[in-house]
Amino acid sequence: MPIVNRLKVMNIYRDLSEIRKNKNTVLSLGTFDGIHLGHREIINQVVEKASSINGRSFLITFYPHPRKILSKDFDIKFLTTIDEKISILQSLGVQNLLIINFTKEFSQLRADEFFKKYVIDSIGISEIIIGYDHHFGKGRSGDIETLKQMGNDFDFKVTKINAFKIDGESVNSSKIRNALSSGDIRLANSYLGRFYSFSGKVVLGDKRGRELGFPTANIKLDDTDKMLPELGIYAVEFFIDKKRYLGLLSVGKRPTFYNSGVIVPEVYIYDFNQDIYGKDVTVNIIEMIRREEKFNSADELIVQMKKDKDSGIEIFKKGKIKVAEEIN
Repeated sequence: MPIVNRLKVMNIYRDLSEIRKNKNTVLSLGTFDGIHLGHREIINQVVEKASSINGRSFLITFYPHPRKILSKDFDIKFLTTIDEKISILQSLGVQNLLIINFTKEFSQLRADEFFKKYVIDSIGISEIIIGYDHHFGKGRSGDIETLKQMGNDFDFKVTKINAFKIDGESVNSSKIRNALSSGDIRLANSYLGRFYSFSGKVVLGDKRGRELGFPTANIKLDDTDKMLPELGIYAVEFFIDKKRYLGLLSVGKRPTFYNSGVIVPEVYIYDFNQDIYGKDVTVNIIEMIRREEKFNSADELIVQMKKDKDSGIEIFKKGKIKVAEEIN
C-alpha cells in the first residue's frame, strides 16, 4: 500500500501572519487523525480542484488533537502524530498546511468567528470541500449549513463529500482505533489504505530476546500519544537507514518474565546482525500472528517464537515482500 509522492515541497504555517491571502484557494479543515480513505477522498478533491482552477490547495488542522484538550478521557491514543500527518499530506500533493495550536481558549471561538478570522480574512477561499458530518467551532456548532450561509455572504462554494464506505461500512477514525484495539490489523489497514505504522528510536533493553536466540530492537515511540495495536505478535516491515527489512513485532507486557505491566514494542529482524542503538526506525504492521501469551518456561516460549518466525515467513511469501530493499 505505497503512498505516492505527488509533491516534494509543502508550505507549513503555524501563524496567520505567515500566510499570504489568496482568494483562489481550495481548502478543507479537520483533525484528519489517521488520514484514512475517507480523509483522502476529501484531500484528493481539494488538490484536484485547486489544480483545475490554477489555484492553491490548503488544509487546516489542529495540534494537539482537540479531544486531548477537551475530553476527560486523557488516556485516548491517536492514529497519527503531527510529523506523520505532515509527511502523508505532503505525499498526497497538498501545497499548504496551517497547524493551529488547539487550546481551551481557541475552543471558545464561535464557528463563524473562527472561519472569518482564519479563512475569510487571512487565507482567502474559492471553495471548501468538507466531510458530510463535519462540525467545528465552539460546541461543534458549525456545520455544512453554517458554511453554506457564509458561502453566500462571502462568495465561496461549499462541496460536501459523502461517507467513504467499504463493504457497506463507513470509514472513520473511531472504527480504525477499535480495529487496532482488537488486533484486526487487516481491517485497520483496509480503512487506512496503507499499513498502520509507528516510528521511534531504538533503545537499550534487557537483552532477554538475545538470550533466547531472538535478539530484538526495543523501540521508544516518538510520541507517547501514538496508538499501538492489541498486545500480540505481528508480521512487520522494519525501516532503518533507508532500507526495509522484515521482522516480527511484539507489543506486550512480557508476562512470562515480568509483572510490571509496562507495554514494550520490540522487533525481531530477520537475517539481521547490526548495532542500531540510538537509530530512528519506522515499523509498518502487516498482519497479526497471535495474541500475547504467558508461558510456563523460557523453553516453551522459544518453541512458540520459532513457530511465530515461520508464520511470519509465510505471510511475507504470500505478500511477495522482499527480505531487504533499498528505499529512495
